[in-house]
Amino acid sequence: MSESGLSNRLKVLRAERDLTQADLADQVGTTRKSINAIEAGRMVPSTLLALKLARALGVPVEAIFELA
Repeated sequence: MSESGLSNRLKVLRAERDLTQADLADQVGTTRKSINAIEAGRMVPSTLLALKLARALGVPVEAIFELA
């Protein structure tokens, strides 16, 4: 869990789809470093980025992010 109180399953969902951090970053228009920071809980994505991640992974936002 991160200090923000938001936990996520981004790394697991990304790996299940055989995507690298760079692949996912390209799909949603961000950087690999941002994907890494979100997965590690060091960064909370904007609403727009969270929605783009959900769309790219084919899941609802709630399947990725959860209030801890």
